[in-house]
Amino acid sequence: QVQLVESGGGLVQSGGSLRLSCVASRIIISVYDMAWYRQAPGKQRELVAIITSDSSPDYADSVKGRFTISRDNANNIVYLQMDSLTPEDTAVYYCRAERKVFGLPYVSWGQGTQVTVSS
Repeated sequence: QVQLVESGGGLVQSGGSLRLSCVASRIIISVYDMAWYRQAPGKQRELVAIITSDSSPDYADSVKGRFTISRDNANNIVYLQMDSLTPEDTAVYYCRAERKVFGLPYVSWGQGTQVTVSS
């Protein structure tokens, strides 16, 4: 069973930085597209950043230029560096792994880590 464990969340002041980590076990992330999602209270879960298996990143417009997603395939870890944080970034952040086998998606989620940005 795939396990994704996020860490690195916490409370930070507006303008500050945090680095989230997602450690994967029982999969080899090099063949997965890895992503970070977030869900704020009362809102739908939204895609924040994704990095494909060939390490091509993409970002939501709201975080472009502030967040950086990266992957360490050797250690099975995905990171999300978050800079210039604002209160609007407050949410639970989730790690997601997706792989398609014969066109069928195989998706796993982590349990989430809370990020709170104070003004």
